Amino acid sequence: MPTVQPVWSRPNSSSAEFPFEPSSVAAARRAVAADLVAAKVEEPQRVDVLIVLSELLANSVRHARPLENGRVQVLWRVTGVEVEIAVADGGAVTRPRAERPPFAALSGRGLGIVDVLADTWGVQGAGTHHQLVWAVVARTGGQPPTKSAG
Repeated sequence: MPTVQPVWSRPNSSSAEFPFEPSSVAAARRAVAADLVAAKVEEPQRVDVLIVLSELLANSVRHARPLENGRVQVLWRVTGVEVEIAVADGGAVTRPRAERPPFAALSGRGLGIVDVLADTWGVQGAGTHHQLVWAVVARTGGQPPTKSAG
């Protein structure tokens, strides 16, 4: 599967900033979930997107630094064929990567879960003060966007 990075300046992208703390995962999930329902994303894909979001945001809060304003940013875009989701933070000492931890390990599975649920994912700006970890989840049964009359 090709790795195509989402372009976050495209029309119809949404974003929100949250405090750089674990409780922001629930708030971000609520914000994104509302848009997924409004866009008629089917439940299995909604669940996948929200799990991916939870893993990306939890990893950010646990392993990275906040943005310069002390917050973390969540970006998302819903199209007729896919949902793009990303978390922007102040970067980390190490590059985010999927791992295969030992069975009894208590952590380390987050990006492995993202790797399974997302069609593709990646990192932009690793090692900088503005890192973006993104993922794309395909929609099944989604409707192509309608063309505006013009």
